[in-house]
Amino acid sequence: MCLAIPGKLIEIREENGLKMGTVDINGALTKACLEYVPEIAVGQYTIVHAGFALKIIDEEEAAESLKLWDELIKNGAFDVDGELPPSQIGGLEK
Repeated sequence: MCLAIPGKLIEIREENGLKMGTVDINGALTKACLEYVPEIAVGQYTIVHAGFALKIIDEEEAAESLKLWDELIKNGAFDVDGELPPSQIGGLEK
């Protein structure tokens, strides 16, 4: 499953010649490569996937996306223990 999660850029730095940053994703800090969004500035929101910031989004879009993520989690779409929800085991509805 491929997931892209919105977060707020809180720091920009250079590592090995690459533009890198620290992104706050709902309170968790993660490192992301910023080479696909070279115009991004600290305080802006971005979508992060596999360690790469892919797109700059506005605060409203980020908030809406995080709200939907929260609803998915509360409705059991993801098991916090790393196990698949019962409806996805073996591809059969249970």
